[in-house]
Amino acid sequence: MTTPEEQEPVDTGLVRPYVITNGREPPEDDRFSMITLVTVSDEEPPRLLDPEMRKLWDLCSGGFLSVAEVAGHLRLPVGVVRVLLTDLAEQGRLITRAAPPPAELVDREILEEVLYGLQARFG
Repeated sequence: MTTPEEQEPVDTGLVRPYVITNGREPPEDDRFSMITLVTVSDEEPPRLLDPEMRKLWDLCSGGFLSVAEVAGHLRLPVGVVRVLLTDLAEQGRLITRAAPPPAELVDREILEEVLYGLQARFG
């Protein structure tokens, strides 16, 4: 058995999501879906930012990224990223862009005619 003096502190390097969000939950609205594109509106970040918010700011200052990409780059859950993005949006420091609409389906017959034409032309 080890005594408290013999035990070494364990540091996993993990900050719990509720610490990053100050216990807040993601917003209920669909303002930030997985494919919503976001970027910051200012070039200079605010003076006092949490480490996670600083990383998010630096990442988003390079151009538009989807919420899913931001979460992946920051290695944070999407819900945490949505809370951080909501904070920036409420401060007026975030620009969002709706995702592009899905492509329309093309008529299969037209594609087959193009294919047959190319095959006839180039063999």
